[in-house]
Amino acid sequence: MKGLLQRVRNARVEVGGEVVGAIDQGILVLVGIEPQDTRASADKLLHKLLNYRVFSDADGKMNLSLREVGGGLLLVSQFTLAADTKSGLRAGFSKAAAPALGAELFDYLLSQARIAHTAVAAGQFGADMQVHLINDGPVTFLFDT
Repeated sequence: MKGLLQRVRNARVEVGGEVVGAIDQGILVLVGIEPQDTRASADKLLHKLLNYRVFSDADGKMNLSLREVGGGLLLVSQFTLAADTKSGLRAGFSKAAAPALGAELFDYLLSQARIAHTAVAAGQFGADMQVHLINDGPVTFLFDT
């Protein structure tokens, strides 16, 4: 399971012109699910997302986690993170999970996030989404569980 974390000042996801998820300061995470991923992969990714130190402390060093600052977590499914881009000029998606598995694991990740953290929002799995964000830093990390 891949998670592309972006520290944001705010972010929102729209589907069909309607806002389906929004946060203020926090992290936006684009989530790519692959066939070998399991609930354990989702648990490992969630632990990283909530505890990785990406926010600045009083000395300006990245020493604080999402949990410590009480920021928002916006999860957005993005199967293109699992693309094979090694050859040619068109991505291959055979490394992405089938939609049923992707939906199951994304829903699991989202439900576990809502149990573990107070400010959680999400995009809509499989939808054509417009993601708006103000990247803070920019600070971006790619996790691969």
